[in-house]
Amino acid sequence: MAQEFGFGNPEIIEEEVDILLIGGGMACCGAAFEIMRWAEGTGLKIRLVDKAAMDRSGAVAMGLSAINTYMGENDPSDYVRYVRNDLMGIIREDLVYDVGRHVDDSVHHFEEWGLPIWKQPGDEDKRLVDGGKPVRSGRWQIMINGESYKWIVAEAAKKALGIENINERVFIIRLVTDKNDPTRVAGAAGFSVRDNKLYIYRFKCCLMAAGGAVNVFRPRSVGEGGGRAWYPVWNAGSTYAMAAECGAEMTMMENRFVPARFKDGYGPVGAWFLLFKAKAMNAYGEDYQKKNEHLLERFGEYGKPPYGTCLRNHLMMEEMKHGRGPIYIDTATAMRELAANMTPKEIKHLEAEAWEDFLDMTISQAGVWAGENIEPDKQPSELMPTEPYLLGSHAGCAGIWVSGPSDIPGAPADWSWGYNRMTTVNGLFTAGDGVGASGHKFSSGSHAEGRIAAKAMVKFALDNKDWKPELGRSVEELVEEIYRPVRNFLEHKDYTTAIDVNPHYITPKMFQFRLQKIMDEYVGGVSTMYQTNGKMLELAERKLEMLKEDSLKMRAKDLHELLRAWENYHRLIAAECHMRHIKFREETRYPGYYYRTDFPEVDDDNWKVFVNSKYERHTGAWSFKKIPYKQLIKD
Repeated sequence: MAQEFGFGNPEIIEEEVDILLIGGGMACCGAAFEIMRWAEGTGLKIRLVDKAAMDRSGAVAMGLSAINTYMGENDPSDYVRYVRNDLMGIIREDLVYDVGRHVDDSVHHFEEWGLPIWKQPGDEDKRLVDGGKPVRSGRWQIMINGESYKWIVAEAAKKALGIENINERVFIIRLVTDKNDPTRVAGAAGFSVRDNKLYIYRFKCCLMAAGGAVNVFRPRSVGEGGGRAWYPVWNAGSTYAMAAECGAEMTMMENRFVPARFKDGYGPVGAWFLLFKAKAMNAYGEDYQKKNEHLLERFGEYGKPPYGTCLRNHLMMEEMKHGRGPIYIDTATAMRELAANMTPKEIKHLEAEAWEDFLDMTISQAGVWAGENIEPDKQPSELMPTEPYLLGSHAGCAGIWVSGPSDIPGAPADWSWGYNRMTTVNGLFTAGDGVGASGHKFSSGSHAEGRIAAKAMVKFALDNKDWKPELGRSVEELVEEIYRPVRNFLEHKDYTTAIDVNPHYITPKMFQFRLQKIMDEYVGGVSTMYQTNGKMLELAERKLEMLKEDSLKMRAKDLHELLRAWENYHRLIAAECHMRHIKFREETRYPGYYYRTDFPEVDDDNWKVFVNSKYERHTGAWSFKKIPYKQLIKD
């Protein structure tokens, strides 16, 4: 290979462990922290692999201003009701309840490790675990000083697992099933994004927790703002793609999240709405949510307050469609009303809290305000629904069908097949964004879910202590596949004088543009106001099939492009899964997230079910089925 382009024959590193943790976000940090408690003295060998650095890896990388899931005085049953209502009536209530009953323990650990949590007056020196009352911005949310939130959580994970058991800057791109049992995962393959090295792991079980999917759809921020998104841009759908290609059953992948955020900066609105009591309004200063409540009557029980997130989006989009945009969040009035009975010192403190909401987690929003001469305490700011994201830990429930806990009364027997958070592939576990039909975990719930999975994985590994993994694919075959984009480049780079323009390969960047254009224009992106129909989806299917053929022609002129090439391949598989799920579900289950214009209503008679799919990698065929929804917690 040509050394001038940074490649030599890669060093191949093979390692056998008992348990492999893939990812470095909140779920994997939770697993890394918890797993050693159960593995101590067992002799199990555990390794964590992250394509980034754990200190700033995952959705919490930039920081957060609130922990969005904390029970406190609330009951996990009420948490289930809240999640069920927000996700239009279809969730795995056993999984949600399981998170609810464990999540507070993770939050108590965060505070113990040094995370500053806001307390009510008089409770400033009292910890949550000792009865300290947090400052809540909503029923489930508590305010924090969270710029270093991820750093604190990662430090605890690294200390528990041991730095010698962590490989950072290694991107896993492929799971491998067992040679003797194709229903079982036995290994994983990837490469270093810093060095000319390939990694092959063999294991008894693994946790696939590499986040959701961003940049599947064309973003609103383009050009010089192209790297700006609401969710972290490195979330490339790897969790979904690798699990699906390994044979795992997917669930609710038709769901997506379209957050309403400050325009262009994607800044958070939760604290402004919940803590500072700001109101959204149309261009004429009207409270459009109050004004248009009657528009939700067509959605039956889902159209009654408190409205789900997608329905609040729906009301915003109706205003925009009827020419009453732009939409604003009235930050100025909120600040003025809060300050009315405050001293000058208290007002300064209030302003600091308002700014901290962004400096903790979306610094770019402060930059947008400064660049546009906007003072949020003096004038309102625009709100805009973003491009869609695929995820399972926020106000969305796309993901993988997993085994739940065995002790939830009333749960169907086939919802639990022995190991909590294990997928339908033996030995393959997931958590956080990976778990489908179970949203609103957020950061704390994802951490707790990683801990739940860790305990189950130790049990699985011990139950299979004498089992020896054998890869169903040869090392040579995996090396050939991983480095295909490199070969594409080196074999054809001299065909043209401009290396970016070549009939023999496509750059990862151009490939991503094509994917985003297809998804945006045919699968309900911003350009169609989130609308699609069966005929548009048929066209999307054809275009994605051609794009899948061209994925074999992606090039990589350096390690960074090799990273981008495989990220975009994962995005493609996640995108296809999402498209096919929307095509299969003939209703509009999530108005405000997407609309099937040929099936515009919520159809509980036929579609109050889980939609599950399975992908056959060798043939490219998808199969679908409905699984009955079961309500476990009474209304």
